[in-house]
Amino acid sequence: MIKIERDKWKHFAVGILMGITLQIFSGYVMPGHFVLSVVTTFILVVAISYGFELFSLFTGKGHYELLDAVAGTIGGIVGIAIILIFA
Repeated sequence: MIKIERDKWKHFAVGILMGITLQIFSGYVMPGHFVLSVVTTFILVVAISYGFELFSLFTGKGHYELLDAVAGTIGGIVGIAIILIFA
């Protein structure tokens, strides 16, 4: 069985909140464009998750790890799905 580090769970949880927040916002900004809203939110989730890791790499503040960005992105997808289920 694979053990997922505690750090990855934090990125996953933040990704969920980010996906929820961004999907709600993009739904208000683009009310008649469902697919565009979802795609835009996904692109933003990936950009923010990976961008944060790149910021850590270039500035030396924090710890750069690609799997943190992956965990954040997966969490963002879950957050988007939660909003789409209840919307």
